[in-house]
This record gives sequence, C-alpha cells and structure tokens, in this order.
Amino acid sequence: MYLSRLEIFGFKSFAHRVELKFNGGITAIVGPNGCGKTNIVDAIRWVLGEQRASVLRSDKMEDVIFNGTKERKPLGMAEVSITIENTKGILPMEYSEVTITRRVFRSGESEYFLNKVPCRLKDIIDLFADTGMGANAYSVIELKMIESLLSEKAEERRKLFEEAAGVTKYKQRKKITFRKLEDVKNDLSRVNDIIREVQKNVASLERQAKKAEKYNQILEELRRNEIELFEREYSELHRTLIYLEETLNAERNKKISAGDELSRGEQLLEVLRGELRTIEEQIEEIHSKIESESKELSLTEQEIVLLKERKKVFIERIEKISNEKLELQHRIYGLNQTIEQKKLTFEAISTERKDLQSEYIEKKKELDGISR
Repeated sequence: MYLSRLEIFGFKSFAHRVELKFNGGITAIVGPNGCGKTNIVDAIRWVLGEQRASVLRSDKMEDVIFNGTKERKPLGMAEVSITIENTKGILPMEYSEVTITRRVFRSGESEYFLNKVPCRLKDIIDLFADTGMGANAYSVIELKMIESLLSEKAEERRKLFEEAAGVTKYKQRKKITFRKLEDVKNDLSRVNDIIREVQKNVASLERQAKKAEKYNQILEELRRNEIELFEREYSELHRTLIYLEETLNAERNKKISAGDELSRGEQLLEVLRGELRTIEEQIEEIHSKIESESKELSLTEQEIVLLKERKKVFIERIEKISNEKLELQHRIYGLNQTIEQKKLTFEAISTERKDLQSEYIEKKKELDGISR
C-alpha cells in the first residue's frame, strides 16, 4: 500500500487544480520558502480526516479555502483527493486503487467520498485504522510529532507506538464500550426512579380498584334495566316490522317495472362503453408517441451534458497551454538578453583581436629590421 496520486484544488495557496504523482522509490518536494511545500503535507493530513484547524495552521476550517489575491477572486470551496494503491489488500476493500476525497464549502458544510461514493468521516477513519495512515498516524509526521517522540513524557510517545502496533482500533472500541456501559448505568438509575414512583402510585391504584368494584356493581344493575328496556323496544319494533313488510311488497312491484327501464339503460351503457374503448385506444397511441419523443429528448440532454464536459476539458487544456506559452515567452526574452550580451562581448573581442594583429605586424617588422 502506497500513495500514488494527490489532487489539490482551492486548498490554501493552490488556486488551480494541481495533480502530484508519486512513483516508486523516494519522492521529494523541493522549493524555496513560501512556495507551498507544507501546504501539501497539510492537504494530505486534511483529506485523511483532520478536524483540528490549529494543526492545519488556521483559525477555523473555512480558512483552508483559497482566499483570493489582487488578481484572482477567492474560491467557494476546497477539494483534495488522495489515491492509495491497495494491491496487497491491506485496506479492507476489494478495490486495488482507493481514492479518498474531501470537500469543504465556505458555508461550513463538508463532504467525504470513497471512490466517488458519498460516505461518512467515521467510514474513512475505520478504513485506515491500524494501517499506519490517518490524520494522527505516524505515516505523516510533523515537527511537533518529532518533539513528542523525543519528549521525556512516555504518554506522548505511547500514542505513536500504539498506532504502529495496531492497538488504537481496540482502544477506540474499548472507549465506545465503556461509553455504552455508562449509558446503561444511567438507564438503570432512571429505571430505579421509575420503580420508586410506581410504588408511590400503588396506594392510589388500590383506591381506584375499590372504586372500580363499586362501578361494576352499578354496571350490572344498569345492564338488567337495559335488558328490560330492550324487551319493550323489541315488541314495538316487531309491530313496526310487520308494517314494513307490507310496504316492502309494494316496493318490489315497483322494482320490477324499474328493472325493465334498467335493462334498456344497460343496453345504452354498452354502446357508450364501445365508444369509450375507441377513445382509450386513441389515447394509447398518443401516449406511445409522447414516450418516444421523451426518449429522444433524454438522449439529446445526455449529448448536451457530454458536450459540456468536453468543453470544460478543452478550456482547462487551453489554460494550461496559455501558461506554458507565457513561460516560454519569459525564457525567450531571457535568451535574447543573453544573446545581446554575447554579441557585445564578441565585438569587443574582435576589436581587441584586430589591435593585437596590427601590433603583431609592427613588432614583426621591427624584428625583421633588427635581424637584417
């Protein structure tokens, strides 16, 4: 397992998207003071879940977002992605390449992604537990952590040794278990309070039970009275029923005549149903056409999204080429200055050479005269 790629956008001094690739062997980042070397280490620590702004040399978490310059507006978010090669399966995932992404907005909202899938900070912490990687792990060591290693306090050194030995995960589980036990103790305390409260209510319930017994006696007497009343009402209802049966026979005769009218109405209804089926078939055809046109519209929208993405890629390539062009212009200007200086030096040397040749000819003439 090793770090293979780091992408930074909008984090501290990185206004443009920067991609750093780490190949096998030793990789070093070299540059003058203030060029952003420490910001790269902060970006690694931040994407692995660091929550303390002071460790990132900031007052609050929103300060890690690019704050702008005189020539460039501030950005609304910061994003860092780190890619880990998991070819040996040290991380408990089936993927051979794991990408962790973290975003923070000026509103204070944060987002975490695991292989482009939204996740929680706890998922990332659990993923790197006992692997030697993490916001507080020994894989990212700053000056303050070196001081802790060299400190005389054994407690400060123990944290790093426990992380390296794979004990941290079990200590966290132990801490969570003790917290749950504490919650259970509090629940038991509340249960005891409830029991005491129930015991206080037992006497009141006994009084209510006596009242309920008296209520049942009164209820039994009321039931007898209601039965007598129902018998009287039944006799009255029986007389009423005889009258209603006579009325029902008369209504049945009316129903027979109404049935004939209903038959004629059903025949008319059947005709109307046939017309309704014709209309429904026409509606089906219209729905089919609408569905076909909707599919064509969806394909067109997908092509528009694809073209927008390609446009974005082309814009980024144009910006990169423009930056390279500007750098080449600076280099050409420097080379032209060097050429001008070399020309002046060459002319001076040529003049001096001519003077030396003239002097050489005169000296040779004098020597020839002396020789004669």
